[in-house]
Amino acid sequence: MNVMWRELLLPDFGIPEEAPVIPIDILEARCRRAYGAAGCDWFAVYGDREHFANLHYLTGFDPRFEEALLLMGPDGRKYLLVGNECIEYAVTVRIEISLVLCQPFSLPGQDRTRSPKLSDILREVGLTRGQTVGICGWKYTAHPELREHEALHAPAILIHSVASAIGGTDGIKDVTQVLMDASDGLRAYSEVDQIAVNEWAAARASSALHRVVKGTRPGASEMQAVSSMQYAGEPLSVHIMYASGQDDIVGLRSPSSRKVEAGDAVFSAIGYWGGLSARGGLVDTDNSSFLDKWAIPYYRGIAAWYGAASIGVTGGDIYAIVSEELARGGMKPALNPGHLIGADEWVNSFFAPGNPTKIASGMAVQCDIIPTPMAKGIVLNCEDSVVFADEALREQLKSKYPAVWSRIQARQQFVRNEIGIALSDDLLPLSNTPAYYAPLFLSPGHALALG
Repeated sequence: MNVMWRELLLPDFGIPEEAPVIPIDILEARCRRAYGAAGCDWFAVYGDREHFANLHYLTGFDPRFEEALLLMGPDGRKYLLVGNECIEYAVTVRIEISLVLCQPFSLPGQDRTRSPKLSDILREVGLTRGQTVGICGWKYTAHPELREHEALHAPAILIHSVASAIGGTDGIKDVTQVLMDASDGLRAYSEVDQIAVNEWAAARASSALHRVVKGTRPGASEMQAVSSMQYAGEPLSVHIMYASGQDDIVGLRSPSSRKVEAGDAVFSAIGYWGGLSARGGLVDTDNSSFLDKWAIPYYRGIAAWYGAASIGVTGGDIYAIVSEELARGGMKPALNPGHLIGADEWVNSFFAPGNPTKIASGMAVQCDIIPTPMAKGIVLNCEDSVVFADEALREQLKSKYPAVWSRIQARQQFVRNEIGIALSDDLLPLSNTPAYYAPLFLSPGHALALG
């Protein structure tokens, strides 16, 4: 694979303004499917400010400042338990639901005189002894040596209160995989409306990050560089990241007042609900040593990912293909070279050695190749969001969201015709910087491409 650094201007694909909204009937259908898949008398979905995405996926509501709990039960009953801060914010819930004040979820020092304790609230809404409750936490892991409730990633107050209401822990089941499993989870697959939501986020996040890259210059502080993003209040899926220096780069940190210097390594990332973009490179105008030893070998892995990823290809195959290319440059993936993305940045991943799960239509995926090992003063990253769609889903997208479809087609043509990667028709780039890697930040009009 021949990769060269050359002049390659990024086209203006357009930045969507009005955010698409998931229709209410889609949210209601998600709730019905999730409740049915849980296979319990009650389905309880926990959420808080950090772990909001499962709750938001089903209701359109994200808790702020405090916790919340969605309860779905027999005969289509649905309740949303919220604390003092969210009782009014809950107007953002977009499904038919009964709102319940649950002051135990409120912040320390606030009034708790207007609602009983959580276990009593659960009894009041209908939980009884002998019933089963499936709890959806913020993630799940396999711990065969633990009892089911002991492996739950949910707060102790929820586990104890449910156990009190149903007469013990035997009826508690971890059903987080119903939403988050990488192959069978409901959130692994996007409806056409969700694709439009993700495209809005990915396009805006990537355009903002590209402005940060162009705003990076010697003498400017990290905060000044980040201010170039022109933040417009989009809901964030991650803290805005920016790190510079000539030592080890801690990429997850927030920007500081440190002044950027020539020769610095820089990493930055911006993520909105449904799409994230990240870039890592060098504050320089031309550096053949950096390009030949680091950037070009890394980009071979990126190009291999985009060229191979398609419906029907397994996560294990992608891992092997990327690993083989990176190995030519003495690198390997530090984490999974790709993962499912949603309102939270990472839903799950099947891009792992030998994993047989296949890329399927509707999967929203982050191309996320973090290479290791890195020398001091070196950071490499070219991360963006895509979605996979078969012909039927593409036709739906074209019909319902023609502007989204037009931008996606333009991005496909750019990647194929200008960068030189032979994309599959079912790989739909959502980012406005699709596979576009300009690793020398002081030459943003020069990027890597196949030749």
